[in-house]
Amino acid sequence: MKVRNPGSARDIALSALLLATTAFAWLGVIQSATAMQMPQMEPLSGAALIAFTLEWGVMMTAMMLPSAAPMILLYGMTSRRAGKSSERVIPAELFAMTYVALWLLTGVPVYLAWVAIGEISARSITFAAPIPYAIAGTLFAAGVYQLSTAKRACLRQCEAPVDFLMRRWRPGYAASLRLAATHAAYCVGCCWARMLVLVVAGAMSLPWVLAIALLVFAEKVLPGGERTARITGVILVAAALTVVLRPELAAVLRPHDCIVDACRR
Repeated sequence: MKVRNPGSARDIALSALLLATTAFAWLGVIQSATAMQMPQMEPLSGAALIAFTLEWGVMMTAMMLPSAAPMILLYGMTSRRAGKSSERVIPAELFAMTYVALWLLTGVPVYLAWVAIGEISARSITFAAPIPYAIAGTLFAAGVYQLSTAKRACLRQCEAPVDFLMRRWRPGYAASLRLAATHAAYCVGCCWARMLVLVVAGAMSLPWVLAIALLVFAEKVLPGGERTARITGVILVAAALTVVLRPELAAVLRPHDCIVDACRR
């Protein structure tokens, strides 16, 4: 039996690969008791850094890959056509891995910051006391960013993959790798504030992971992404003001967190 349209078969294979990767990533996240075990007052170590970064990468892949899939699939179709005209570009699988690599790298500063905060708070109870207000400040900053022009600029690059590809396509391995890295960077720029909220306000709990994953998908894939971003921004600002007025609510946002529990004693 002859395959009449090998391009369609490759599209299906790439779609299946992205779907399977997302499913396995979510399985890894859900099997963890609290989506990710944040390092609690542990000393800095290379092994812990590697373990945390890998777990962070799995979580980021689960949350972000569905919204990056349209760009990856579009690149796959475009790169095959470019190959027919003798243009040399990286394969779609490597294009997708560029996103994962960047998501992994973002876990390094998260780990270092968390260990530093844990060390300081363990040595000084006075440091733990203002933690609720730090959480409120994080919520407020993330909300303001959601309403900012920088957020809109990043979101417009993420939600219009056809336009992005048409304007930035260049032949060559280095150029196509740079294309992937640039779009992945816009992806991080679009979502970094919510990831900060996930770490600081949500302590990586599974409900927060699910909620933010849905918001990321709604903003970048569904119609009305900018409106969704604005609504999210208003909610985050309102949540920040609520925590300022009632600091005990910080413990509700961060279940099973030793730093917040310390400030309640």
